[in-house]
Amino acid sequence: MEPIGLKNKKKMRNILFIVFFILVLLTIRIGYLQFFKGKELQTLAYEQQVQERAVNAKRGTIYDATGKYILAVSSTAYTVSVNPTNIKQEDKEKVTKALCNIFELDYETVLKKVKKRSSIETIVKQIEKDKADELRQWLINNNITTGVNIDEDSKRYYPYRNLASQVIGFCGGDNQGLDGVEAKYDDILSGKAGSISKATDAVGKDIGTDGENYEPATDGESLILSIDMTIQSIAEKYLEEACIDNKCTDGGNIVIMNPKNGNILAMATYPSYNLNEPYTINNEELLANWDNIEQAEKTKSLQAMWRNKAISDTYEPGSVFKLITASSALEEGITDTDNEGEFCCTGSITVANARIKCWRYYRPHGSESLRQALMNSCNPVFIGLGQKLGVDTYFKYLNKFGLLNKTGVKLPGEANSIFIKQEKAGPVELATISFGQRFEITPIQLVTAVSSIANGGTLITPRIVTSTINPTTGEVTELPVEKKGEVISKETSEKVLSMMESVVAERNWKKC
Repeated sequence: MEPIGLKNKKKMRNILFIVFFILVLLTIRIGYLQFFKGKELQTLAYEQQVQERAVNAKRGTIYDATGKYILAVSSTAYTVSVNPTNIKQEDKEKVTKALCNIFELDYETVLKKVKKRSSIETIVKQIEKDKADELRQWLINNNITTGVNIDEDSKRYYPYRNLASQVIGFCGGDNQGLDGVEAKYDDILSGKAGSISKATDAVGKDIGTDGENYEPATDGESLILSIDMTIQSIAEKYLEEACIDNKCTDGGNIVIMNPKNGNILAMATYPSYNLNEPYTINNEELLANWDNIEQAEKTKSLQAMWRNKAISDTYEPGSVFKLITASSALEEGITDTDNEGEFCCTGSITVANARIKCWRYYRPHGSESLRQALMNSCNPVFIGLGQKLGVDTYFKYLNKFGLLNKTGVKLPGEANSIFIKQEKAGPVELATISFGQRFEITPIQLVTAVSSIANGGTLITPRIVTSTINPTTGEVTELPVEKKGEVISKETSEKVLSMMESVVAERNWKKC
């Protein structure tokens, strides 16, 4: 039989071993929690102990080129949220009914949020002051002091409604830019959100006496556009009249650009839409049947309405493209403006066994100089110039004029041109390109290219925003004009401008 003393020693040793083993396990567990799970647990503890809600920054104002007219501004609004754990159980249904009655909300949806086991739930955003005051009064009358928050917010407002709608764009319910300038410059306009936070216990009651910690928001910077409100209004007025009078079912657009600095003074698209109601379709026929249309078709129709055709749609430019051919030929020294009888229009020209007619094939223009050919918009003359230039040289000028690439205008959704590949361009393709057919470009590409002719031959990136304004200091920062390089010489540009003037001043339009 084993002595009692020896038994006790073994028992003590086993107990010590077990205690040591447990201590080792606890040490490993503590180390795991501290070094591997520390950050995650710290975050979870913060989320449990701190109730935090965002304070939206005031979005920057958008001005026209003169700085006198406000095109987009943020007015004060309010956001209502609840801390479900801070609302007494017996008050939850009463609070829900009040929120639904004041803001016309669905009862079941709100009740679900009020009863949810979470620190904060948003009920409604961007409400007007009178509604916020109505809720405040109800809370006072019913002695509800915790659990319902009314925080200052902002709501985007567009004073001139449809003006430059496809350019300016609009914001969503969270004040994030969704289209146009609002989207492209969202990081500048939006600013930085602030916060309101306070420490709470496990059931959501305040810890300590410090109250709420307020971190102010940083307002967004304001923008000055190149768009001149007066010029834009006039452009939109006459564009609408022209589209209606000529029954342009696909609408239309006008781009007016300062060739010296690339400033877009007007960019009008018809039909436009009301920026304050961007989800209301502008087509009366569709609007009458809107509730019966499938969601995919609704989305497609809205996107078409928001589309800025001046930068997103391509088209065949036609005879205006003869300016590019004329400029290239003059720059290469192939021709000059007033060589009397240099060209002869017989009504058509044959290229690779294909007969291409002049628009006035029935009464040919006959003997012409380059100036007269441009005034007459004579296709055979420009086809001949294209042949003399050749494919490689012609495509070199297409590239120099910026017609093979996007312009870089800072607006979302810019499309590129559609040309046949240089290596696949044969005589017929070169001929049709020379007078503006069988390829497509965007209106902004053409305006930019022609502006380089008016700007002494220098190509400039079009711009829609000219400067920013600091919300704190009011300091104005000018954005630089981006020059892309010389396309043609100043001498050539002056010659082409002279011919362009002749087209307007000297051409006998009645005979054409």
